[in-house]
Amino acid sequence: MKNNAENNIIEKTRAALLKLFPEQADEKEKTAEDVIEAKEKKEDMRGSGLLLTEHGKCGTALDALCEHDQVVVAARIMDAEGFFLESITGVDWIKDNRLEIIYDYNQYGLKQCRVVVRTTVDRDDPHLPSISGIFPAADWHERETHDFYGIKFQGHPGLIPILLPEDADFHPLLKDFKP
Repeated sequence: MKNNAENNIIEKTRAALLKLFPEQADEKEKTAEDVIEAKEKKEDMRGSGLLLTEHGKCGTALDALCEHDQVVVAARIMDAEGFFLESITGVDWIKDNRLEIIYDYNQYGLKQCRVVVRTTVDRDDPHLPSISGIFPAADWHERETHDFYGIKFQGHPGLIPILLPEDADFHPLLKDFKP
């Protein structure tokens, strides 16, 4: 069970992130259970939005699925709310011809409020804005994600390979990669 301070952090962060989803501000709060129920009813719940998740089950308090051009605004919100960037990674949804980019944010302190921000891009033209100007740690994470998935982070100060050879013309975590 969450204490009041933890609830306050989650609610404050939720309110800040809702700026990305004005159409959701007046709706009933979406939870992970709502998504599971909608999938069982075959309703489409893939659109952008903000979900309240259960940290004990998901490892996060909030899960935001935004448009790729909103990741910089989301990063600014997370920075203003006192979060730091834990990681950036990707997922190849080859059947949908999409790549998903996942940003994990957290806070220092005793209160648990881990937040995930997700977006998707076309697998054929995988690009989105860099957040390295907001979170300098994103420099390394964006380079790694570019190495493994081929995602181009526009505005990145030096998107050179970090874990692969400099002349690598492959991205080993794409599902159609063949060594």
